[in-house]
This record gives sequence, structure tokens and C-alpha cells, in this order.
Amino acid sequence: MRTRYLRAVSTLVISIVAAAVFAGPQTTYQPKFPGDPAHSDSEANALGYMRTVLRAQHLYKKKNGHYAASLADLVHTGTFTRRMVSPERGDYTVGFKSKKDNFTLTMTPKNLDAQHRSFYAE
Repeated sequence: MRTRYLRAVSTLVISIVAAAVFAGPQTTYQPKFPGDPAHSDSEANALGYMRTVLRAQHLYKKKNGHYAASLADLVHTGTFTRRMVSPERGDYTVGFKSKKDNFTLTMTPKNLDAQHRSFYAE
């Protein structure tokens, strides 16, 4: 009887410890730099991608006199790489439209919530 009781208690303790280990700590977002506007790591990644595209568009226009017509045209401009052309960016989807004298860039979350806001640049 005592053995059965000890076995049940040890099983319960192991279950509680395992649940705590697998649940992991609930951490809050740590800003990546002073003034970081992101609310989560996903937002930080999306905003970093947007900064890279904006910087590449600035360099592209400086060199060619107009904005790039597509994300593929930005490859090897600044730090924009071929892998960055894909519109699937983790928790976000990229929207890009361009004309000779302007462009729009959007980052739309796949799931809209407090940690996944939408972003827009023109």
C-alpha cells in the first residue's frame, strides 16, 4: 500500500516537473536597440526586413535614377539577398508594388494579434 502511494506521488511530481520544463518560461520581448518599436521577435524581424528593403531601394534609385520594379531587381543591392525575394517571411507576408517614381512595401501578419501588427512603407 505504501509503495503504491509513493509511486503515485513520484509520478505526480515527475509530471509537474516535466510540465514546467516543457512549458518553458514566459519571457517578454527584449528590445534589440534603444527606441526599438517592435513588440515581439517576429515584429523585429519584419521591421528589420523592411529597413533592408528601404535601404536597398534608396541605393538602387541613387544608381539607376528610378526605383526597382520588383524585389528580384534589388538582389545584390546593399545587403538584399536572393533569399529575401520570397514573400513568405516567417509570421509575415510581404507585399510589394512599384512604379518608376514610387513604391509601397507592406508586411502583413499571418495572424493579427498584439505581437503581430501590420506595417507599411511608401
